[in-house]
Amino acid sequence: MRRPPGPRPASRPRPTPLTRRLRSPLAALALLAPALLGALGPDGSGETIPLSGSEPGQHLDVTLTRVVDPADPGPAPADSGSGSDRLVAVQFRLENTGTAVYQDSPAKSSHLLDSEGQRFTGSNTTTAAGPAFPETVSLAPGGSAFGFVTFRLPNHAALAAVQFALNSGLADDVGHWSLS
Repeated sequence: MRRPPGPRPASRPRPTPLTRRLRSPLAALALLAPALLGALGPDGSGETIPLSGSEPGQHLDVTLTRVVDPADPGPAPADSGSGSDRLVAVQFRLENTGTAVYQDSPAKSSHLLDSEGQRFTGSNTTTAAGPAFPETVSLAPGGSAFGFVTFRLPNHAALAAVQFALNSGLADDVGHWSLS
């Protein structure tokens, strides 16, 4: 059934060609090369992507607000890593637009992709960029939160994209922000 002509419903913004909602993590990796088309802001930030989880009522608007590369480990790093690694901090704004409570780990829900297709999972490591999300974030419907997710990657790695999916990164609906 076709929808009659007219404006799109205002409840869910339409993704732009620069940012795609991908239906599976494998599709995200398969589309990495064409996704490297450009960035929304100087650090790839700015667009809100509506995402759904695996359970009824799980809906979250996710905005990548800032990328800090490199991120200073701050006064007391939890894991110093090696001298050939760097930290990258990505700030998200999460808004629960669903009818169910959002209770999940933003770090486990986040991935950073480099230009060679390597995938890095986020952590709750604190950096000088700003406060990290707690291990678990709980948001009632209408609630929102800001926080950073930190990634450790090799110094030579070129940032390509950030991804976010509900259900600790396992939901089929994946938000994708191009960084290059």
